[in-house]
Amino acid sequence: MAKDPGRVLIFDTTLRDGEQSPGAGLNLEEKLAIAKQLARLGVDVIEAGFPFASAGDFAAVQRIAQQVGGEHGPIICGLARASRADIKACADAVAPAPWRRIHTFIATSDIHLEHKLCKSRKDVLAIVPDMVSYARSLIEDVEFSCEDAVRTDPEFLYEVIEAAIAAGATTINIPDTVGYTTPSEFGTLIAGINQHVSNIGEAVISVHGHNDLGLAVANFLEAIKNGARQLECTINGIGERAGNASLEELVMVMHVRRRYFNPFLGRNENSPTPLTAVHTKELTKTSRLVSNLTGMVVQPNKAIVGANAFAHESGIHQDGVLKNRLTYEIIDACTVGLKDSRISLGKLSGRSAMRARLEELGYCLARDDLDEAFARFKELADRKREITDRDLEAIVSDQVQQPEARFQLKFVQVSCGSSSRPTATVTLADEEGGENTISAVGTGPVDAVCHALNLLADIPNNLVEFSVKSVTEGIDAMGEVTIRLRHDSSLYSGHAADTDVVVATAMAFVNALNRLVAGQKRRPLHPQKDPIVLGAKPTL
Repeated sequence: MAKDPGRVLIFDTTLRDGEQSPGAGLNLEEKLAIAKQLARLGVDVIEAGFPFASAGDFAAVQRIAQQVGGEHGPIICGLARASRADIKACADAVAPAPWRRIHTFIATSDIHLEHKLCKSRKDVLAIVPDMVSYARSLIEDVEFSCEDAVRTDPEFLYEVIEAAIAAGATTINIPDTVGYTTPSEFGTLIAGINQHVSNIGEAVISVHGHNDLGLAVANFLEAIKNGARQLECTINGIGERAGNASLEELVMVMHVRRRYFNPFLGRNENSPTPLTAVHTKELTKTSRLVSNLTGMVVQPNKAIVGANAFAHESGIHQDGVLKNRLTYEIIDACTVGLKDSRISLGKLSGRSAMRARLEELGYCLARDDLDEAFARFKELADRKREITDRDLEAIVSDQVQQPEARFQLKFVQVSCGSSSRPTATVTLADEEGGENTISAVGTGPVDAVCHALNLLADIPNNLVEFSVKSVTEGIDAMGEVTIRLRHDSSLYSGHAADTDVVVATAMAFVNALNRLVAGQKRRPLHPQKDPIVLGAKPTL
């Protein structure tokens, strides 16, 4: 049996693999806000990014290491390909954290060796101990991943793992990189590693998996039963393609079905000791924060954190729940922190009260941003009778989310009706302080606004997604708008909220345009898709 930490470690990769979701790029302040909330959530490891990718990624990982990785905080981890330049950049970025880790990887499946790396098995067996030992010379905590492990010949996989551990790896990660495996197959693979790798007792077995076939969570649970003790997952299951294994689902399965999983960890079936260190009451708050900042809406029927997860429409269900909640609920909504708090803030409330509530929700704003958010709050209070935490989150996420602005929305007005052609008039300010106004027509008010903004910005793009949803119930609810623009095969998202959905649309579109401009200035490397260039220097 492999080295066992006594519980299941939660390795959160929302800020690294999750950020690779199309259009979900985060700026430094957004990453920092999420990292602080992940620390409150109680995850064991935060994979903060890929430091070698760009100066921005390096700075974000370093800032998180400085401000989040406290003495009693989580391990701060960075990703590095199996190259000295990547590994050195990673070590430098995580250096400020008391608890730090380098996560290095190389592909091991024949299809990756032949078509991506253009290397032989012998080459990989030489690279792995060299790079792992180099990483270990810089930081004691080293994780090694065999990319595309589930499609790797098991005998070769055992050799690679054994070499990595001998060179100093303390965690061995087994990724299902393309979401291909099934639970029984994955369990057999983990069991085989425990059985055939002679020095596996010196390392923790970790698993990482994508959800292409909808099996990521089920695969991870089978891995736990066969000796895996670290799960690499993301909030809301975000990530490339169909996403990653969902953190909230994994944690709550182990919470609700603790008696079932206890024996697999060598415990008495009735042991009350939690299987993870996660504070489950922070799950809903964390889910909303990530959704707000990435602009990736959580589907209503999403397990644990979806809007309908604790809703009962059927009369039979409602009757049963009223008599005894256990008839149709296996989780108390309070366990995941689900509540609709109405805050007592108004025109006469001080900024300190608002700041305290925002910090509880996971947001820490600079003074200028707080002042602007408070002004928007007071403006909303004039239009809306009751203000909820969801309203406050919608307001402040706009403040945290703003990229470096080339364009600022100054004015938007629309004219439309059953017998008139929808027309929008928009004024944009540029980075030099100049203002330009233009009018445009469209098929509807939203189309007219987007057309006008494109004429003013003069940046080629295609609108690939427009979505609007109500933040809360009622006719006076704020509308949240998410927009995604495509430019040169890349997606850039914008997100905004207002009681006027046309105004929210304009704000979201400008936000997306600013991200597009910023994205053209920095084109970070992708850890899996960009090749290693020998002798390359960090892009810092």
